[in-house]
Amino acid sequence: MHTTWNTRAETRSDIPGIREINIAAFGTPAEADLVDALRADPAWIEGLSLVSHEEDGTLVGHALLTRCRIGDAPALCLAPVAVRPAHQRTGAGSAAVRAALAAAESMGECHVVVLGHPAYYPRFGFSRASAHGIGLSIDVPDEALMALTLDSERPLPAGTVHYAAPFGI
Repeated sequence: MHTTWNTRAETRSDIPGIREINIAAFGTPAEADLVDALRADPAWIEGLSLVSHEEDGTLVGHALLTRCRIGDAPALCLAPVAVRPAHQRTGAGSAAVRAALAAAESMGECHVVVLGHPAYYPRFGFSRASAHGIGLSIDVPDEALMALTLDSERPLPAGTVHYAAPFGI
């Protein structure tokens, strides 16, 4: 079992492996299709699709950040995050998420939202979005929508999250 994972931005040759990771992790092609659609969308930002991999280069995890908005303010959406089932609970997903957040911060991005498991994402600094006046146009469990600021000098804006078109929200 790994304690440290290698991470890097995706390359063109990673696309089939990322697709395989998402299908294996979620059991359907829906998230893999979403990633493919986001690559063709204006919400895509080069350098914010990160993979974690074995020493031999085998891809095991993936985290994607794409452009969204909170009200009128630019933000990023973390989705999907996927790890091959045999590598889940090894830190591969956490490594990809941390690498994605670090890459976003280095690009000057500030705000990130995630709709996900409330026991997983707080480890990265995410907190309940509703506490910041952030919501969605659809009903989701309050604890599942979380937000994070990457710059303590720039607090999270309030408003409704507007995802990229491929999300269908």
